Amino acid sequence: QVQLVESGGVSAQSGGSLILSCSASGDTYSINTMGWFRQAPGKEREGVAVIDRDGRTSYADSVKGRFTISQDNAKNTLYLQMNSLKPDDTAMYYCAAGILRTDGGTWFRPLMYNSWGQGTQVTVSS
Repeated sequence: QVQLVESGGVSAQSGGSLILSCSASGDTYSINTMGWFRQAPGKEREGVAVIDRDGRTSYADSVKGRFTISQDNAKNTLYLQMNSLKPDDTAMYYCAAGILRTDGGTWFRPLMYNSWGQGTQVTVSS
């Protein structure tokens, strides 16, 4: 079992930047993929960015060029650098971990992840 704890969610102005962190503990050797998901009120949870054990990344079209996912394996920490923030980025952001297919075909499916953090709120005002 992997435990995940997010931090860094705050309020920001449109065009601003934030960095989210996710600290992982427990059986971290048992996972090969970690990702950031978000959920706005009344909307489904959606994938934002994913990274695998080898450092390969994938991004949702809505954040490409603005967000960067990275990981520090020595610290068991996942990051999400968020630049050029928009009001549409307002949501609860969740860190997720699991064992997924290496071809990336299922990376943005929330049901494929078996470990989730409690979430951290990001609010972007115009």
